[in-house]
Amino acid sequence: MKKYSFIAIITIIFNIVPSFAQKDRTVAIIQSALKGWEYSLKAGFNIGGTAPLPLPEEIREINKYNPGMNFSVEGNATKWFDKDKTWGITVGVRLENKGMTTDATTKNYGMKIITPEGGMLEGLWTGGVYTEVKNSYLTFPILANYAISKRWKLTIGPYLSYMVDRKFSGYIYEGHLRTPDEHGSKVSFAGDSKPTYDFTNDMRRFQWGLQAGGEWKAFKHLTVHADLTWGLNDIFNKDFKTITFAMYPIYLNIGCGYRF
Repeated sequence: MKKYSFIAIITIIFNIVPSFAQKDRTVAIIQSALKGWEYSLKAGFNIGGTAPLPLPEEIREINKYNPGMNFSVEGNATKWFDKDKTWGITVGVRLENKGMTTDATTKNYGMKIITPEGGMLEGLWTGGVYTEVKNSYLTFPILANYAISKRWKLTIGPYLSYMVDRKFSGYIYEGHLRTPDEHGSKVSFAGDSKPTYDFTNDMRRFQWGLQAGGEWKAFKHLTVHADLTWGLNDIFNKDFKTITFAMYPIYLNIGCGYRF
């Protein structure tokens, strides 16, 4: 989804929510609060990348990195188990972008390229690789809550994500491709010759991982949060063998929210 859509959603939320909060709560919300339920809306942005861990020997150097503009909006509900609101559990739904662009120097990096003539070549690439990742997710966090004080709380738990929109593509430059392996024939590319690649359709739709973070209650209703999300399954399908190592989305989400 375009970043402008997220900006529009965030603008609507932070214009509607304050006016709504000035009115009396509905009977349903009051009854829920008495039973230990709490609701909030959050907005933020993701900083991070989709990367292998540890960095494999095929990637010799990261020349450039740009995290891009990755927005998120979220609604969640928290159930507190005690009157002091020390322990609780949060379930939510989040619409978010996770993306980046990188430029790396590689050696014997698995690659399947589209040649300038429109053909396909697969083998091991040595040279420059430019990569663009732009993914949109519908994410469902399930988090345990621990309140350190009336203003601070910590959260941790798993999340499930469905990839609504996806992109993993780029181009190679200034190097050579050995096909089908490192002992095979050599095809060189230099200058303006920059064959492209596209692994978008090889990405898995369902992903999962862990989320951990903290939230600070700045005012009666306004909160500030920082959450680290760490993917635990490879972003590519099991039958995708071109890239020989697993890659995981690792992002830090920073933003603010409105607690009803």
